[in-house]
Amino acid sequence: MAFISGFLTPVSEARKEEYIESARIAWRLFKDYGALSTRECWGVDVPDGKVTSFPMAVKLEPGEVVVFSWIEWPDKATCDACMGTMESDPRWKEMTMPFDGKRMMWGGFEEVFVG
Repeated sequence: MAFISGFLTPVSEARKEEYIESARIAWRLFKDYGALSTRECWGVDVPDGKVTSFPMAVKLEPGEVVVFSWIEWPDKATCDACMGTMESDPRWKEMTMPFDGKRMMWGGFEEVFVG
């Protein structure tokens, strides 16, 4: 089964279009390095929690929304190889990050069930 890179990040509502454009540019690079698909999801129903929640996880500030994203890879090795190019491929450095990368979280996941 595929390997998934998941991301959760706060993005200013005012920078939505800039974020989408950045995601489009990043997708071209991820695809060049073997990614199969990606999803960028703009939070519209992301409630605050009492113990834990998406907003709490990214320390959401007024005027921001939570963005939930993932990239599907054929396997972990392909993902790792791509991530390894972030220091060597100058195209990564040309990209802007229209969000606070310090509050972004990410992780890698092996699929165990696909419906």
